[in-house]
Amino acid sequence: MAGKFELYEDKSGQYRFRLKAGNGEVIATSSESYKTKAAALNGIESIKKNAGDANVDDQTS
Repeated sequence: MAGKFELYEDKSGQYRFRLKAGNGEVIATSSESYKTKAAALNGIESIKKNAGDANVDDQTS
């Protein structure tokens, strides 16, 4: 099963999202809250658009 984004309202009434793997495990969450649902959806679209080409910046060495 493919992963999915979940959009939800936090305790302050703002919007956040999380990305869940196919097994239901949360693998990423939004680092900020969004005032509007549209803004949160734009954040999701940005991740979908940019994540595939993202490089790994290994700072452990």
